[in-house]
Amino acid sequence: MLKILKSFGLLSAFINVTFACTSILVSKGASADGSVMITYACDGEFHPQLSREAAADWGPTDSLELRAWGGKVRGKIPRVPHTYAKVGLINEHQLAIGETTFSGREELENPDGLLHYWELMNIALRRAKTAREAIKVITDLVEEYGYRSTGESFSIADKNEVWILEMIGPGQGGIGALWVAMKVPEGTICAHANKAVIGEFPLKDPKNCLYSKNVIEFAIKKGYYDPKTDGPFRFNDVYCPPTPSNRRYASARVWSIFRRAAPSLDLSSDYHRSVEGAKDYPLFVRPDKKLTLQDVIALMRDHYEETEFDMRQGIDAGPYGNPNRWRPIEWEVDGEKYAWERPVSTQQTGFSMVTQSRSWLPDPIGGVLWYGLDETYTSCYAPFYCCINELPESYTTGNIHEFSWESAWWAFNFVSNFATIKYNYMVEDIKAVQQKLESDFMALQPVVDHTAEALYKSEPQLMVQYLTDYSVMHAENVVKKWGDLGRYLIVKYNDGYVKDESGHIHEQGYSRDWLHKVLQSCPRQYKLLKGNENPESKLID
Repeated sequence: MLKILKSFGLLSAFINVTFACTSILVSKGASADGSVMITYACDGEFHPQLSREAAADWGPTDSLELRAWGGKVRGKIPRVPHTYAKVGLINEHQLAIGETTFSGREELENPDGLLHYWELMNIALRRAKTAREAIKVITDLVEEYGYRSTGESFSIADKNEVWILEMIGPGQGGIGALWVAMKVPEGTICAHANKAVIGEFPLKDPKNCLYSKNVIEFAIKKGYYDPKTDGPFRFNDVYCPPTPSNRRYASARVWSIFRRAAPSLDLSSDYHRSVEGAKDYPLFVRPDKKLTLQDVIALMRDHYEETEFDMRQGIDAGPYGNPNRWRPIEWEVDGEKYAWERPVSTQQTGFSMVTQSRSWLPDPIGGVLWYGLDETYTSCYAPFYCCINELPESYTTGNIHEFSWESAWWAFNFVSNFATIKYNYMVEDIKAVQQKLESDFMALQPVVDHTAEALYKSEPQLMVQYLTDYSVMHAENVVKKWGDLGRYLIVKYNDGYVKDESGHIHEQGYSRDWLHKVLQSCPRQYKLLKGNENPESKLID
């Protein structure tokens, strides 16, 4: 499962828990403005720190050290003469990479391999300009040095194309990895969420599909696939066999993204509910309308709203429609096993991103990392242009063991957690601030782009400083607004009351539906007999 290293520039402190993620891939022809976009929600109990690395030149004897926990060097690989700058998971050439992990066939994890998937992502961003180049960097590296992680789905986008690459190891002592990569067709989108999604793929279409030479032969040798009886080779069925558990946990998220982007398809929930005979969801779907940046962000904030699995509904949502479910996600009562729904948006998110790669703009301006911290539903995405040479301090400081308003992550985490006290009330206050900030950013973007383009032609260094100042200033303002929001919520919702704009308190109790459920569980306890009215109830209007 996903474990992220400090050396990847994402963690200040690490807790040994499993991680899970959700990713959406949007082709150029499927976006409203011609952007290529990918998303990535990195979910786990950790405190992320945004990182940047400058471009650098290296000598023939320089090497990149790969370190284990505790700092011990696990191995080295030679440097290339020049490495590109990157901010988070987008580089100076608008190349962006995200991922989700699938366990697949756990016996195929290779502890003797050198490279974990996060190291491959980092190296590819430093060495490649395009998605195709990144695929070659990643697959060449694992062929030479070995692949150490479990199964992985990579989202890889440049300013013209977006690809999905799925990879799994060959088992202990094996060489290379088994993999297939497919270009997302123009006008379509793709999604993955901790379960391999590439099924059957073309064997003779190198413009749109690449794969390891032994991907089928290895499966036959291991007994995973029999071409005489099993029909066409399907990567996901062979290397990540579907189970009721991974369908419910992973395929459900893909279904919910697709059913919102393309409601006309009327995709059934049967597959992720393991109904016998139900077909898997398509790898690519054509959205009913081209997706804006706002649309893509909205898809990352999904809790199965307006479906039978809507997490705001039911007694499990509590009296105030809280869509979050506390872990463990699987639980047992009276010998029966159960599981909560696993949505795209979860309180366990460490950070998330939406990247834009825009071919009509110069690279320093075209690549934008929209970066959010903590839960996607209650976070705010701030824009970071890919050429910036500084980061906001609040996004690079703090740790999970000590609360601090100086840490951007803690500011977002506090607001998200505090909102669970009276969720359906507080979330409206949060969304008002969130939508104002994000709408302002998106309205400003064409103006910022235009100004940067003018500077790019005459004063390129001034352009970098302009975009750096813009990104840093507005990100820090978001954190300030979130601190203000947290303090506002504490005052407005103190002791269960709700204060109006004049400071008067109002009793805002429980919904009739919730009160009915309470009375069903204990119908006599709360019944008020005539003459037993509580005088305290008359003290406050």
